[in-house]
Amino acid sequence: MKNLFVLPLVFAFLVSSVAQGDEASAKKLDFGDYSSATLTTKGWDAYNAKKYDDAVTFAKECVTRYAKEAIVMQKELKEPVAGSDKDAVLSKWALNDVGTCYFILGQSLEKLGKTDEAIKAYKQLLKDVPFAQCWDPQGWFWKPADAAKKQIKVLEFAKLEDE
Repeated sequence: MKNLFVLPLVFAFLVSSVAQGDEASAKKLDFGDYSSATLTTKGWDAYNAKKYDDAVTFAKECVTRYAKEAIVMQKELKEPVAGSDKDAVLSKWALNDVGTCYFILGQSLEKLGKTDEAIKAYKQLLKDVPFAQCWDPQGWFWKPADAAKKQIKVLEFAKLEDE
């Protein structure tokens, strides 16, 4: 009978330790100045370094902090800002960074094998900030929503094949 009492305690300790480990790893991350640009850059850097859990953390932090402002910017627009007007695109910083972070989140969750969560992130991008744009270092803007639409189709088709 004593063993039945001890097992829940051991389980509670293990769950607590894992949760503290997750908090500790999140606390080890350097969020810089917490600006949307910094969080987005750190999200990309973590993704490119194949540190997908870190990329998720940076992307979620950006979305949590800046989604409200991004949605306000989205609602001010009837269509995406022309990519040829770099200053105008960059003036929508929250919109662009949150949209990009939803995309980073989706990509990272895919790599972590969390397909349903990835689809949810992509769909949230399409719902909340479809006019977001992301600067490609090769010299142009691309639209995370366009890439998200393609990924949703790929992932949902793959799920159908698995059924």
